[in-house]
Amino acid sequence: MTSEYTVPSNWDTEAEIVIVGFGGAGAAASITASDLGAKVIILEKAPQGRHGGNTKVAAQGYLNPDSIEGAVAYLTAMCGPYEVPEDMVQVWAEEVCQNNDWISSIGGDPQEHQFQVGIEYPELPGSESTHKFHHGDILGYSETWKFFDKAVQERPIEILYETPGKELIQNDITKEIIGVKAIRDGKPYYVKATKGVILTCGGFENNQEMIRNYLPGIPYCYTNGSPYNEGDGITMAVTVGAELWHMNNFAGPSFALKVDEYETTFSMQALHFSKETPGGMIVIGSNGGRFFDEKYKHNHGKVKKNGVWAPMPTPCPLYMIFDHTLLTSGPLYDKEPRSAWNPMVDQYDWSDSNEAELAKGWIKKADTIEDLADQINHDPAVLQDTINKWNYSCELGEDIEYERKLMLNPLVTAPFYAVALSPTMLNTQGGPRRNTNAQIIRPDGSPIPRLYSAGELGSIYSYLYQGTGNIGECFAFGRIAARNAVADSPWI
Repeated sequence: MTSEYTVPSNWDTEAEIVIVGFGGAGAAASITASDLGAKVIILEKAPQGRHGGNTKVAAQGYLNPDSIEGAVAYLTAMCGPYEVPEDMVQVWAEEVCQNNDWISSIGGDPQEHQFQVGIEYPELPGSESTHKFHHGDILGYSETWKFFDKAVQERPIEILYETPGKELIQNDITKEIIGVKAIRDGKPYYVKATKGVILTCGGFENNQEMIRNYLPGIPYCYTNGSPYNEGDGITMAVTVGAELWHMNNFAGPSFALKVDEYETTFSMQALHFSKETPGGMIVIGSNGGRFFDEKYKHNHGKVKKNGVWAPMPTPCPLYMIFDHTLLTSGPLYDKEPRSAWNPMVDQYDWSDSNEAELAKGWIKKADTIEDLADQINHDPAVLQDTINKWNYSCELGEDIEYERKLMLNPLVTAPFYAVALSPTMLNTQGGPRRNTNAQIIRPDGSPIPRLYSAGELGSIYSYLYQGTGNIGECFAFGRIAARNAVADSPWI
């Protein structure tokens, strides 16, 4: 396929390298290209101050393994049945092992996480090579992102906010990508790229149609990351002939509250693995029964069943059911600004008593279980039976259904409450397939000339995922894409 758009007679602006998306991958690509002497323009969908993609609101760690061989072994094992070509794994490993050196070279201060925890699959070969770093003395609170944002702003890089890329402009004869059609102030805006275009505009975690089409067992899902990630890069790349890969892989799901007033989700305190909260709490699925250990420490949404890792089940609709003791123990929402879009960017001030959210209807309240069941359209007898089973487990001191170990508190103190939960995630991994030069390729393996990508848009992670890996990959393939794009000869 080719773009329906012909070469414009007049371009609105131009640069040697045009980068679509200003998150971690876009920052790495733009810094690298600029430092190599190229003129760079970034097209960013979000308004200034809300840019940064998922890098802005992730936990700020990035991967820097201590050996190439170990990194190769670990990623290969994490791929499991969804193999990634050996040359891709090798290039990824070589480059990601240089993250600290590169960050130091541009004025950063790599610091290893104080406690070397969070190796998600220690049983896999090469896992011991995993080391997680961040910039500066403070882990979290966007410190790593702030450094990269500042590094871009200090360079002669033009950033066009609220200017989403919409179409790639392709030469009909040579099939080269020669520019981008964006939208600016509600009108088409044509940007010439004399050397190359690098797509770094994230995944499709805020695109419900793509979620239904590509993610297994997920009828809907809402992001706790950037609401601007709507799969634009996937659509742009497919239109000019790109192959897609890893479209069924994502960092999720977990479960959170989604309300119409906000684009991203609210994390519930009681569902955090490590937190003990007074009062009774369970989560029910569409049949009114529990379906998992609500306090299970999943691996970015992956759970092991029958020896196989798979996404957590999502029998929607879902509800967190709890009693008055839990409601009055403090705010239900975890509003500490460690990560995720809502606490860090939107910064909704959840009430300490939860009364404001009750008034909004975000929390359902009833004096009896029967009345609560009616409010959430569940069979009262089934819901009562589910709660009776849970309370019996609490009396025994062991969860007889799912072996939950934390918060074994009976659900007994009226009134009773329900919060609707949605599957939620930080990011998807799928997108246009790239090669070792970070070029986007066609189904036959040939590269689309002058088109590159980096970051979660077409990530290397095909099956399992190691925390800090996505930002580490953003930096690694951002640099690879920029070096190769700058090395191209201009088409004019």
